[in-house]
Amino acid sequence: MFTLHHLKDSRSQRIVWLLEMIGADYQIKAYARDPQTSLAPEEFKRLHPLGSAPLLEHNDEMLAESGAICEYIVQQADAKELLKADDPSAHIQVQFWSHYSEGSFLPPLVAAMVMNKARAKAKPFFVKFIANKLIDAILDAYFNKVISRNLAFVEAHLADKTFFVGDSPTIADVQMSFGMEALQKTDRLKAFPNMSAYVARVQAIPSYQAAMKKMAEAEASINQ
Repeated sequence: MFTLHHLKDSRSQRIVWLLEMIGADYQIKAYARDPQTSLAPEEFKRLHPLGSAPLLEHNDEMLAESGAICEYIVQQADAKELLKADDPSAHIQVQFWSHYSEGSFLPPLVAAMVMNKARAKAKPFFVKFIANKLIDAILDAYFNKVISRNLAFVEAHLADKTFFVGDSPTIADVQMSFGMEALQKTDRLKAFPNMSAYVARVQAIPSYQAAMKKMAEAEASINQ
């Protein structure tokens, strides 16, 4: 059995989808974030030196990093179709999008989110004024440009595609789904019809719906 150590409101939700997609025998152990820092609690940090989600426990191993976890699960389940392993060209594309998610797509989004949180916490007024100027300058100089380029790139790719590679979900979709849904939840996909339609397709998949239900149930058990 796989045990997913799931931190609330984290990337680990996509691993739940993958486990549900392949019909794996798994359980979810959910953890609440530290109310002061919004980071993982101490009990989660003790599981692995990185102390970040997701973490997958299986056969006395504790695996970290979403991409490595996805490939491990697929290999264990012999679900080669999720890697397009029998089609070299498609396999390269699956690998690209899987790594692009964590290597290029999510980092500037997370950086911008952290900066905007810092902006909201800046006090008193004169400190907030300086913080706003500094944060705006950093975002405009780099992160906003990279985010815009990434969004345009993904929107163009999805113009004539049902999923990122082929007509059925692969680990490329598992990896990309978290950032895409986060953008949709914050109304940042309104100007991107292809990405908006893609998120709607993912959310309509039975395995995805089942995964989100199980994840919500696990999170609800935290405070019981």
